[in-house]
Amino acid sequence: MSTPPHLPTARDRFRTAYDAVLAQWPEPVRSVDLPTPYGLTRVNSCGPAGAPPLVLLPGAGATSTVWGACAGAGLAGTHRVHAVDLVGDPGLSVPEPGRAVRTTGDLVGWLDAVIDGLGPQAPVTLAGHSYGAWIAAHYAASRPARLGRLVLLDPTRVFAGLRPGYVLRALPMLVRPTPERIGSFLAWESGGAALDPAWLRLQGETARFRAVRPVTGPRPDLTGLGGTPVGGRPQAGVDVRLLFAGRARCHDADRAARAARRVLPGARVEVLPGVSHHALPLTAAGEIARLVAAA
Repeated sequence: MSTPPHLPTARDRFRTAYDAVLAQWPEPVRSVDLPTPYGLTRVNSCGPAGAPPLVLLPGAGATSTVWGACAGAGLAGTHRVHAVDLVGDPGLSVPEPGRAVRTTGDLVGWLDAVIDGLGPQAPVTLAGHSYGAWIAAHYAASRPARLGRLVLLDPTRVFAGLRPGYVLRALPMLVRPTPERIGSFLAWESGGAALDPAWLRLQGETARFRAVRPVTGPRPDLTGLGGTPVGGRPQAGVDVRLLFAGRARCHDADRAARAARRVLPGARVEVLPGVSHHALPLTAAGEIARLVAAA
């Protein structure tokens, strides 16, 4: 009697889609699982080993693979890129049973362990998109001495709340995610922009992940983080740079940018027209690479 063929599990399908996106990155890519108090954290790294360290946090559900376009657009030439799968989120990080990340303090402790595990030899540039930017902002507020530069890409719930219409549109996908609902939402939010098909397939596979409640909390207190501008540059503190997506549906980008300039008068704040929130890391990779690497 012949053995029935192995049928791919949901995890198999996710891993195949994940690896297909990672295969598009600039080579070579080194993948490691770093131990933290909250579980193993998968980090995908590329770029010269001695280059300045850059830690990248994705938006919720986007996985570390979303940064491949940015790495290929120049970041992997100017930095040692370390793209992180958020623990508890879709990806290859493995949460520690009974040690869920529940508070902003937990997030700071988790990221401390990740950066310690990477062992950077210079101050880190920390960049995040969307929910990842919210995490990065909280970390910068708590650990400014560990950072040389902070880059926030269309941060949500940092300088502006979410639009009710955006939340209502996302609700069916959040309550009962399916590949079809995820694809429909991304097509709506991006205005039909041409997103990487391999990454879109991976997004569909994230529907099979057990839903984990994301950490919520107050807006991070970034007052004074970027120092006082002198001659157009921060006098003290962390070098802060922000890029807002001009066509974002989650918030009013111009209003959020004005709020950012009030809170961080020494920061470099830009609004990129014609780009949506979820498409930003994929379709504005060149602009992101320029913002991160510019002197």
